[in-house]
Amino acid sequence: MLETRNHNNKKDNTFVSCKKDKNRQAFPFTALIGQTNMKLALILNVIDPRIGGVMSMGDRGTGKSTVVRALADLLPKIQVVINDPFNSHPFDYDLMSDEIKKKKENAEKIYTTFIKTPMIDLPLGATEDRVCGTIDIEKALLDGTKAFEPGLLAKANRGILYVDEVNLLDDHLVDILLDSAAGGWNTVEREGISIVHPARFILIGSGNPEEGDLRPQLLDRFGMHVQIKTIKDPISRVKIVERRANYDKSPELFLKEYDCLQEFLKNRIVTARDSLSSVKMDYQYKINIAELCSRLNIDGLRGDIVVNRAVKAFVALNSRLSILDKDVFTTISLCLVHRLKKNPLESISSDESIINVFKDIFGYSDSLEYALNE
Repeated sequence: MLETRNHNNKKDNTFVSCKKDKNRQAFPFTALIGQTNMKLALILNVIDPRIGGVMSMGDRGTGKSTVVRALADLLPKIQVVINDPFNSHPFDYDLMSDEIKKKKENAEKIYTTFIKTPMIDLPLGATEDRVCGTIDIEKALLDGTKAFEPGLLAKANRGILYVDEVNLLDDHLVDILLDSAAGGWNTVEREGISIVHPARFILIGSGNPEEGDLRPQLLDRFGMHVQIKTIKDPISRVKIVERRANYDKSPELFLKEYDCLQEFLKNRIVTARDSLSSVKMDYQYKINIAELCSRLNIDGLRGDIVVNRAVKAFVALNSRLSILDKDVFTTISLCLVHRLKKNPLESISSDESIINVFKDIFGYSDSLEYALNE
């Protein structure tokens, strides 16, 4: 039984906390200049988290972390069960902890509230216990109860897990993160005791290529990949510096200037989420995408799956239900560029290889400039 409260302590549909967030709000997403591909990849993953997250590689000081943290303010609030460490959904069993499931089965009262979508930073020095959670073996042996201390994966459930400098993180931890992000569950086993809890989150990683790359096997597990370069245009650089100065001078006034744009984009994302299931892809597009991945010699089928999901999310973002060629063209590089096999003898870039194969399969020999028009 789900029972909720309002501010007058009367029964109502939901208990909504009015306590203001005293933390300083991040730089507005809509005020960011450049990084078009990065922003698009993040938004598409918010619309459909099944795409599999985003890995961004770029120069130092290009604002990779700023973009990710700005994304959190665009996400709608989520309804959770009060005092539940896993952000359990009050209705969806796949997003509930075992304790909440038992309460539902026993028809116990469950109180809910709305919280800001969690945005969890994973520090480089984190241990496996800190990431996955740990079991208090002594309490388990003495009391016979499963005393579980939730980790970062539990806190990130139904939210975003961000790993800065992910290429410096131990490979086994990256593997754990990717497994949880793909499967949606985290399993902790210690001394014969096993705990399973939901861990569905959008995994976002960033790094500097000068400090090393991820292994190809791990990089392939990220749904999308973005290469971020330093902006060279002097006018754009001046605008970035000025906006940052205005934000530092008076954050409240600066944020107020972008309230309308932020709200517009937030509503656009929510609408896209709602309409995503209605977007249909013609069979011929599926064949073309499969042929494209095959011609590019991409291992496995993960590339096909990610492109299909990304294209549908892009269509939903643009308030349409039918797919056009330009939707595929806009998203394929983000989904496939990191899955291509590196050939040092190649005279053309990975992006050019993808575009050439796209032109051949979709039957275009002329310029694809039209495909970039909204």
